[in-house]
Amino acid sequence: MADPIISTRAGDVRGIEHDGILAFKGLRYAEPPTGQRRFAPPAALEHWDDVYDASCLGPSCPQPEQRPAGWSHEAEEDEDCLRLNVWTPGGDQRRRPVMVWFHGGGYAIGSGSWPVYDGERLARRGDVVVVTVNHRLGPLGYLHLASLGGAEVATSGTVGMQDLVASLYWVRDNIEAFGGDPGNVMIFGESGGGAKVSTLLGMPVAKGLFHRAAIQSGAARYVLSPEQADQATRAYLERLGIAADGNALKALRALPVKQLIDASPGMGAGSGGSTRMGFSPVLDGEFILHHPAHALSRGHAADVPLLIGTNFDEASMWLGAEPALTDPSRMSHDELPARLANLGKRAAPLLAAYKKSRPDAPAIDLLLAINSDATMRIPSIKLAEKKLGGPGAAPVWMYLFCWAAGPLRSAHGFELPFMFDNVGKSEMRPSPSRQQLADRMSDAWLAFARGGDPNHDGLPPWPAYDLQARSTMIFDRDHCEVSDDPWGAERQAWFE
Repeated sequence: MADPIISTRAGDVRGIEHDGILAFKGLRYAEPPTGQRRFAPPAALEHWDDVYDASCLGPSCPQPEQRPAGWSHEAEEDEDCLRLNVWTPGGDQRRRPVMVWFHGGGYAIGSGSWPVYDGERLARRGDVVVVTVNHRLGPLGYLHLASLGGAEVATSGTVGMQDLVASLYWVRDNIEAFGGDPGNVMIFGESGGGAKVSTLLGMPVAKGLFHRAAIQSGAARYVLSPEQADQATRAYLERLGIAADGNALKALRALPVKQLIDASPGMGAGSGGSTRMGFSPVLDGEFILHHPAHALSRGHAADVPLLIGTNFDEASMWLGAEPALTDPSRMSHDELPARLANLGKRAAPLLAAYKKSRPDAPAIDLLLAINSDATMRIPSIKLAEKKLGGPGAAPVWMYLFCWAAGPLRSAHGFELPFMFDNVGKSEMRPSPSRQQLADRMSDAWLAFARGGDPNHDGLPPWPAYDLQARSTMIFDRDHCEVSDDPWGAERQAWFE
């Protein structure tokens, strides 16, 4: 079979075919954000005459060398990173559901090109079109220069999010040629990708570009204020040895990109101070008008169904070197107050509530539960509540992923190979039970993409989430079941 060629608005593209699925990789969705376009909004694609080679993955955004344990480095990094990948059962007129994936890694690292995000199996399984996106990260995507660079970069603190909007415009304008339906687009993401979905839900410029949304272990209720972002920018310029004046933009554009990236870790400001992962979106008053939680309360995305959830042992990913994960006897209950000091005055009543809920739990289990809830589950519940409290009738669906393996148990990100139906491609060993759970999870995401409801024949009936029953689908090794308000006493402790 000859390599498939599809005509887009900017020109023809040539992909590859594998077992009936067409893949187009490294497609540009905006012009390279380099030179004078560094820190500027994404520029519309210019037309090309030759056939664009879309047989290989494109480069990822430049990013710091340091990353969490177990995270591999990107195969290729370049500022010319505004690329996306498409997997489709056919470039025909079928108008299939479209699933657009935004990768994790905070706002500083990661790529839509990771093997676990490969969309071939999901496209084949659900007869859908899968899209994964690369965009600007770190200072290239979120350095707030409004007070220093003038109108040209007034929204530089959101250009990474503007890139995602540009990718959705590309989907709207081109996906029909790939067999997709521009009127049935789902956006979904995990960790930082979930935060990006949270933010897009409240961005007016993104309205109408997607019709369902899924947030996996990454609910973001707030973005940075301009004041916080200004403070981070000035600290960053000082680290680079650049004066915070009208010449700063020129100096920043003249620096090698590696120097910009190497200076970035730890420079972002959050509501509680610096963040480990660097810069993040800013309330710029043009593209981001409200914090995501406030936007949902006001009725933004009121017509968009939401699938949201977390993993049971999220925090084990950040405690990977903790000896008690393999030997619980190596942590005593007496250590917990100090280990929870970051929660301030809330630590003691929360610890008391979790001890009461889990009277026989080892100390490491309590530490994991409280930190997992603090970072992921409770923010997800609060964001779901904001959506339910706003106007509009679109439902919310809640899940909790509990499949556990090894010392990290059901850690942050462990649901990804199951949801993408890629358990055979991941580092885990293939097994019937893993594939069974992958069948159930991927079919739920596919059903949600198709009609805004994750129910399918392989699951027990899954009611929409509400503030009374709080029905939650539990995805586990040997069974999936609905639980009403799981660990409700612990949830309530966060609201007291």
